[in-house]
Amino acid sequence: MTPSHTPVSTDTLQQALSDLFAPWVQTLNLRVERFDADSVTLRLPQSDQLSRVGGMLCGQAMMAAADTAMVLALISHFGQFRPCSTVQLSSSFMKPLSGQDALVTARVLRAGKAMAFGEIDLAGADDGKSVFRASTTYALM
Repeated sequence: MTPSHTPVSTDTLQQALSDLFAPWVQTLNLRVERFDADSVTLRLPQSDQLSRVGGMLCGQAMMAAADTAMVLALISHFGQFRPCSTVQLSSSFMKPLSGQDALVTARVLRAGKAMAFGEIDLAGADDGKSVFRASTTYALM
């Protein structure tokens, strides 16, 4: 399936965060920073609630933000929400992140009729250093 040319806006993507995701995901306070036809970047604000010992962002928050960002990247790619289910999320934690927001960039690598594939990078908003990488596979309903 080729991407739709339906215009997607920052407001549309931000609203999807409220409309499509569980309440606990909404408490991550993700904000759309930028997007294009195949990618979305979200800001994950630094928070004591998402930090573990030493003020480091916990891995569970990184994985939830990554999965959420990819769903928004698929919305941007298709021009609308398509029901989907995470089939695989393979992640690597490269170094701790503390004392700064995170930028979560999800990119659609390939999207067909039944499956979509993507990659996600999470980096410090201040220093730009990557701390987490993931590859994903989604079943498209």
